[in-house]
Amino acid sequence: EVQLVESGGDTVQPGKSLTLSCATSGFSISSYDMTWLRQAPGKAPEWVATISVGGTTYYADSVVGRFTISRDLAKRTLVLQMNRLRPEDTALYSCARDAYNFSDRNNLRRYDYRGKGTQVTVSS
Repeated sequence: EVQLVESGGDTVQPGKSLTLSCATSGFSISSYDMTWLRQAPGKAPEWVATISVGGTTYYADSVVGRFTISRDLAKRTLVLQMNRLRPEDTALYSCARDAYNFSDRNNLRRYDYRGKGTQVTVSS
């Protein structure tokens, strides 16, 4: 059974850092492009970052230079290191396995499996 479980969400002040983890099971993350998504209340889902099978990383313009996506193949874990957090980063963050069902990375139906998410709140 494929499972993705996020952890690490918290409430932090602007400018602080936070590390999110996504523990996976039931498949090998080395065989799939893996993605972090986020959704703020009342807003559409937003693609954040992707790490490809080959290890190439891609970032949304809003997080480039501040966030880093990585993976630990031995631990079967996807990681999102978030630095210099801003109030607009507040959202429910989830990890997803990319199935390329749709071309739009922001479309949740593009992904065949997604975790329930972990809440990140950035507030002073």
